[in-house]
Amino acid sequence: MNNNNKITARSEDYSKWYLDVIEAADLAEYGPVKGTMIIKPYGYAIWENIKNALDKKIKSTGHQNMYFPLLIPKSFFNKEASHVEGFAKECAVVTHYRLKNDGQGNIVVDESAKLEEELIIRPTSETIINNSFAQWVKSWRDLPVLINQWANVMRWEMRTRPFLRTSEFLWQEGHTCHISKSEAEKEAKKMLRVYVDLVKNKLAMDVVSGKKSDSEKFAGALHTYTIEAMMQDGKALQSGTSHNLGQNFAKAFDIKFLDKENNFQYVWQTSWGMSTRIIGGLIMTHSDDKGLVLPPEIAPIKVVVIPILKEKEDNTEVLNFVKKLKLGVRESEIDTRNNISTGVKYNEWEKKGVPIRLEVGQREMDNNSVMLVCRHNSSKTLVKINDLAKTIKHELKDMQAELYQKALDFRIQHTKTVDTWEEFVKEIDNNNFVLAHWDGTAETENKIKEETKGTIRCLPFDQKIEKGFCVYSKKPSKQRVLFAKAY
Repeated sequence: MNNNNKITARSEDYSKWYLDVIEAADLAEYGPVKGTMIIKPYGYAIWENIKNALDKKIKSTGHQNMYFPLLIPKSFFNKEASHVEGFAKECAVVTHYRLKNDGQGNIVVDESAKLEEELIIRPTSETIINNSFAQWVKSWRDLPVLINQWANVMRWEMRTRPFLRTSEFLWQEGHTCHISKSEAEKEAKKMLRVYVDLVKNKLAMDVVSGKKSDSEKFAGALHTYTIEAMMQDGKALQSGTSHNLGQNFAKAFDIKFLDKENNFQYVWQTSWGMSTRIIGGLIMTHSDDKGLVLPPEIAPIKVVVIPILKEKEDNTEVLNFVKKLKLGVRESEIDTRNNISTGVKYNEWEKKGVPIRLEVGQREMDNNSVMLVCRHNSSKTLVKINDLAKTIKHELKDMQAELYQKALDFRIQHTKTVDTWEEFVKEIDNNNFVLAHWDGTAETENKIKEETKGTIRCLPFDQKIEKGFCVYSKKPSKQRVLFAKAY
């Protein structure tokens, strides 16, 4: 733990606050290669909880986990032009396979060990997975193919920030093959609902779900569906995506099957993913100027017990007292350090976002009670020992619900419906979500982005079809879409 970190106020410098929270909670630090990060034990424990919850949901929908190679032959990318164009500027390329000593004590690349074909470190795995699908799928009986991969990927980002945007990150990527277009469409939307369920019920994050515009969709996809969360600075964070790939990759990689009428057909495909970026979203949705705030469902430590110890005195009585406490949760810890003050301990655990802190001193023991402190609202309650497990369970449940409601209320409060360009510019400048009519053209979308930095986050599923006129071009519009500045 680092007990010397002073956290910048959100109102003073939001970006600095975000980095301070990560440092103070000891979640991650920068790696030796620009743009990479080292995820530290507490940060990785949060990722493991997210991963385990999501993995369970993915498997419950019939998918199986696999693993594919990190290195992809460059020729695979030549098969799907729009896909490679979307990732070309972010690809890291392996050109040699050996190092050597130059005779002067320096390790250099052995120029004689040049690869015949360059290898791409995976930015995403559509190409290498589809190469396998082409070998596996022969008949309608082989379908559907439902797989998922937990892996790392590399996208050579120029401007990076821990969790939100790093050159290397961890994620899951699902890939499926189907017999029909309707089946693939159903799959893509089903997996988006899996993400919605995860972030709402485990991460207590509110999101808007919808379809991406053609300009914002995944390279090579027919449709892209997304969940967009609002951060406390009003910006949007794309938190998970699901893609209906149509038959683009199937035709590029010749993935065909013999149907029931003995005719060859191309498969219909989907892919979908969520990454460690969601931890950045978790931080920026719930945390405050004291540090990290974690929803109980995802917190690695749900309860920390802090016995009030006195230096150079026998603390056996209070230590025995806290060891006998029945908390009703496994994810708990007792802070028995005697080399720092109790106040510093409180501060450290607040920074780490542990949902409940129990304080126990002589006064509490005399009353056969403990002081229960909730991290998210700093409320304090003196709880009798016999009621402790029940009270903790109740407080954790309430805290989870309150954090979600707070995020939902914040998004609703900061979502504005506008009809004029002047209103649009004002609300985007104020970092609000904006619902406005759009004429459906990429030209208008790009001009709005150039002039305001606002982008179309999605065409919301729950937005009613409503005729109007584009806020920018004044041309006819079929519905309002969601604009925001974004990470």
